[in-house]
Amino acid sequence: MIVFPNCKINLGLRIHRKRSDGFHDIETAFYPVRFTDALEIIPAANETLLTTSGIAVEGNAADNSCIKAYQLLQKDFPSLPSIAMHLHKAIPTGAGLGGGSADGAFTLQLINQQFQLGLTESQLLDYALQLGSDCPFFIINKPSIATGRGELLSPLSLDLSAYKMVIVNPGIHINTGWAFSQIIPAIPEVPIETIIQQPVKDWKNTLINDFEIPVFHKYSELQTIKNQLYSSGAIYAAMSGSGSSIFGIYAAENPTLPSFPPHYFVKQC
Repeated sequence: MIVFPNCKINLGLRIHRKRSDGFHDIETAFYPVRFTDALEIIPAANETLLTTSGIAVEGNAADNSCIKAYQLLQKDFPSLPSIAMHLHKAIPTGAGLGGGSADGAFTLQLINQQFQLGLTESQLLDYALQLGSDCPFFIINKPSIATGRGELLSPLSLDLSAYKMVIVNPGIHINTGWAFSQIIPAIPEVPIETIIQQPVKDWKNTLINDFEIPVFHKYSELQTIKNQLYSSGAIYAAMSGSGSSIFGIYAAENPTLPSFPPHYFVKQC
């Protein structure tokens, strides 16, 4: 069986406080984007293996979210057979788009379906949270306001299908721990959920990602990309997550994009 794990963008991202468990309470809007990896799972005769193609996946296979998802389920379902997984990566890794989290969450759902484990959505959400704070979103995979660590999700009535989206990633790796260390947490006066109900053209100066100030200060190239998207007609542009992907939302069906360097990853969605 094959599934297509999609990515997400953050529409606004505010850091409210640092918690006693070392995590941070955040507020953001997750929005699913139709740009996907591909994941195939078939039964295997011996050990469970993961092969990959497309964009190189750094690190050991044992640390991949797909393998970790299988191991979580196999612990509670010892009769789960060995499987062979092939992951074709199209979504850039470490880019603030949640590609790895999506791969893990979709693995949970696919194994549940393929081997008829009978897990409910609530149970899948619990497993997903063990993989990562934003993994539960990909179980629901609908526009959501996320609070807590990012795992407390409430439905968001938002449809951007009438717009064109452009995602630009220059290949810069942002250390998430460093990015959080640069933030002075504070609760904003206006919640993201309130701001996002306004027209997209009004988001520019109010829908804020707290990570942009420190990340742009260290990596001015990202600020330049955001400025270029606005100059080319974007009605809203921002960094997703802690970076380094910058996205622009356009009202035009076929926006005329800036000329980016050849090593940049550029995707119209």
